[in-house]
Amino acid sequence: MENYLNKITINPDVCNGKPTIRGMRITVKTILEYLAAGESIENILKAYPILEREDISAALKYASAID
Repeated sequence: MENYLNKITINPDVCNGKPTIRGMRITVKTILEYLAAGESIENILKAYPILEREDISAALKYASAID
């Protein structure tokens, strides 16, 4: 499995089973929406200090891997 998948978790008890970052209540969709709105990675990391730069990369890789 790809390394980025270690950062993406799907748990029916967290965020209704949506893909999240490391089991936290921050969804992949949330990160993608910030990026799509033009937000910089630095600003996302400031807004969510618990996130790591690799988490954002993992969200992007995950999104590109699903059809």
